[in-house]
Amino acid sequence: MNTVPAPWVRTRLRTAPGAACALALLVALTACLAAAFPRALDRYEDSSLRHDLRQAAPARTGVLLTIGQPDFGVDLGQWQQEMRPGPLRELHDKALGIVGGRLPVDRAQSAYGVRTTESIEVPDPWLPRPTGMAPRVYLAAQHGLGDHSRLRTGRLPRTSDTPVTASTGRVEAVVTAETADTLRIETGSVLHVPRVGRGPLAVHVTGILAPRDPDGAYWATQPVLRTPSLMKVPGPPGGDVDKYWLGALLLAPDAGPVLLGTAGHPVRYWQFASDTGAPHAHDLDRLASAVAALESGPGLREVRSAVGPATDVSTDLDEVFASFDRLRSGIGPLVTVAAVGTGTVAGVVLLMAGGLAAERRRAELALLRARGASLRGLAGRLLAETAVVAVPAGALGLAAALLALPGARPLPAVLAGAAVTAVGCAALPLRAAVAHRAVHVHGGRRDVASARPSRRRTVAELTAVVLAAGAVETLRRRGAAGTADDLVSLAPVLVGVIAALILVRLHPLPLRALARPASRLRGAVGHLALARAGRTSASAVLPLLALLTALTTAAFGGSVLAGVADTRDRAAVLTTGADARVEGEGPLPRGLSEKVRRAPGVEALAEVSIAYQARTSNGRQTLPVAGVDPAAYAELAARTGLGAFDAGALRQPDGEEEPLRALASPAAAERFGTEPFRVRMEDGTAVILKVAVVRDLTPAVSGEEFLVVDRAGLSPEAARPTALLLTGDRIDAGALRRATGEAGSVHLRGEERARYVDSPLQTGAERVYTAAVAAGAGYAVLALLLSLLRAAPERAALLARLRTMGLTRSQGRRLLVLEALPQAALAAAGGALTGWAAVRLLAPGIDVTTIALSSSASPGSAAGLRTDPWSLAVPTASVLAVAVGVAVAQAWWSGRRGSVRELRAGDSG
Repeated sequence: MNTVPAPWVRTRLRTAPGAACALALLVALTACLAAAFPRALDRYEDSSLRHDLRQAAPARTGVLLTIGQPDFGVDLGQWQQEMRPGPLRELHDKALGIVGGRLPVDRAQSAYGVRTTESIEVPDPWLPRPTGMAPRVYLAAQHGLGDHSRLRTGRLPRTSDTPVTASTGRVEAVVTAETADTLRIETGSVLHVPRVGRGPLAVHVTGILAPRDPDGAYWATQPVLRTPSLMKVPGPPGGDVDKYWLGALLLAPDAGPVLLGTAGHPVRYWQFASDTGAPHAHDLDRLASAVAALESGPGLREVRSAVGPATDVSTDLDEVFASFDRLRSGIGPLVTVAAVGTGTVAGVVLLMAGGLAAERRRAELALLRARGASLRGLAGRLLAETAVVAVPAGALGLAAALLALPGARPLPAVLAGAAVTAVGCAALPLRAAVAHRAVHVHGGRRDVASARPSRRRTVAELTAVVLAAGAVETLRRRGAAGTADDLVSLAPVLVGVIAALILVRLHPLPLRALARPASRLRGAVGHLALARAGRTSASAVLPLLALLTALTTAAFGGSVLAGVADTRDRAAVLTTGADARVEGEGPLPRGLSEKVRRAPGVEALAEVSIAYQARTSNGRQTLPVAGVDPAAYAELAARTGLGAFDAGALRQPDGEEEPLRALASPAAAERFGTEPFRVRMEDGTAVILKVAVVRDLTPAVSGEEFLVVDRAGLSPEAARPTALLLTGDRIDAGALRRATGEAGSVHLRGEERARYVDSPLQTGAERVYTAAVAAGAGYAVLALLLSLLRAAPERAALLARLRTMGLTRSQGRRLLVLEALPQAALAAAGGALTGWAAVRLLAPGIDVTTIALSSSASPGSAAGLRTDPWSLAVPTASVLAVAVGVAVAQAWWSGRRGSVRELRAGDSG
């Protein structure tokens, strides 16, 4: 391998410092963006996973180990000993080593102890009884009570010198402040808990405490320890419901054996809280495997070997991980679309920069080859020359990305930055090696209107087109089947490759068609511009590919973002039924409609009376029946796009014997048919209905079955409005809530829409997508500039020669603009057409529901892509504007410089 002497590198850098600085800036910026993408995605995924863990209840994200009460054949004394703090702590340490070795555990919020698994009725008469039923309690002896609470009154429970056993008749306990307020327990109160085969257990309350961290896993894993609940006893529909209070008594940690004397089926337990700030999304597979191993694998065997053969392990972490993985799997390919498209454009720009440098130095390199320079030696010198500039620039861009986005994996960023640096280093040597593999000094004319590509190039292009078309069709088929994979990410590039190769082949046809009539024009500017456009380089695939890929990615990204916005708007309208909704638990107060109508921003109001429990003729099935004013409701349905209908089709018939006309859902229409049927309303009155209109959706109610009727045909009680549906562009939420007061709940479409984004990965994906599309557009403009600058010296020299022949400055500007327009128009029109085609081709295989809606939202149907006109028009107009602007700027600049100087510059270039 030839050594590269330093003088060459130093001389070339001193000769062209501007080109070196431009290359360094391009490599640094590209390396920074390439390294920032995986780090930003890592950060958003980590934030989303941790957000999901925090949002899930601690009972779901923790790992719970339990050992139930033994059979009667087991020595009771042994079990009493195992329920004391010492043995429990010893087993806790063993279990912690096993669970903590597989999953991140928050030791401070973890706990262990003994508790009853069934509640026990407490008959003390002074306890509150909402419907006459005695309250029930759980008994728990959990360690660390003093560390996780503050005493309001009294003291913590303790035991006497005599160890507590199953036959102990009196123990001490504390309760939380919420339990004390609800059950009217005070310090010094005594509760009598029934036991099996002996007298009741007297529980003396020695104190009332407040949790230090009520939402922490220590308290929230078993919420009943902290907060009592009002429980309902299941009963017959429509009858009175019995209710009772359910709370907990917190015993001393060493009082656990006393639970064996109760009928509460006590268990020993060890609850390990998840450290929600520790997991990383890239470790999800390992974490899911660890959970599976603990539930029914090697981990469970280790736990049972260390803790006890009857140990049961339970957790819902696998469901939380699976939910996050579904979200990531749905969003990932869509985000990768923008990354691959932008990466392709950036790579093309780096190659074009190397090609531009090789073209500028074509004469110099050809002369070196003619004087005996070897191809390997020449490429090595050029590689050293670019590496001196690109490697520090790439390292600087990588460092900037690492510092700007901390807390993510460094390896993907380093690999991305290294790849960019390698392309920046190799672009010029490889382009020069290809161009000068044969020794020559003068190159022939490269005219796109007359050049004939070789057979080898034709075969290669046809192969690329066939492969790309096959990949797009495969994506459509897989997407339609519901199994689209990462092939989605290549969609814009594949479509761009097809379009670029086809457009480059079709480009000469309009030039040939226009050249002949233009020669008969009176002025020479048009004919000369077409002749110049026809003599541009035949190797226009790279800049055209960059532009088409960027425009297709922008169109695809715009369609994704527009689809997301439309899906959220649609889901919000389906939920509220209007721009705002006021709904009460029963009939709304009289006069509320007028107060609400006067709220700022309210333009129209529709009163609706909804009977959610209306019964059919057999009395067994219920469905919602909404009574409306047909005119106002028809206007609302038309405005929201939820089942528009003619108001006259729903108005009450004139004849008293005629059944009421009803708007029905398809399922309800199929059930009731076209014959009249009876429906009993919630107030006990019955109405005869007949289906007159069938619609899939309606603003007032949702679901598979519903009926909407003219409320003028209902009884006065059934016709009283229970909901108000409001429309208006800017409804004042505060004023609306003040006007409503306590009469009902207020739901606004905008607030409902904001609820659909419940994961940082959703918002992060949108931001990454927007940034990637913007970066791709910037690189596309840069590619256009590079393609125009490649022939800039030649155009400047041409203008100088023509000015000596009498060409005016305005004619010079028109000449350059008309020369640049064919390629710019080709790229703009091709980009718009390609973007539209990409969205149309790939829409069947793309579902943006995951990125648009939260996991709890159900829009009723999948959300797909739609063509966004702005995403097609704005980039297209930008390409034309940049092309014309560069041509005008060059003509202006050339006019400021002298013709002699331009001629010398052109001759030297």
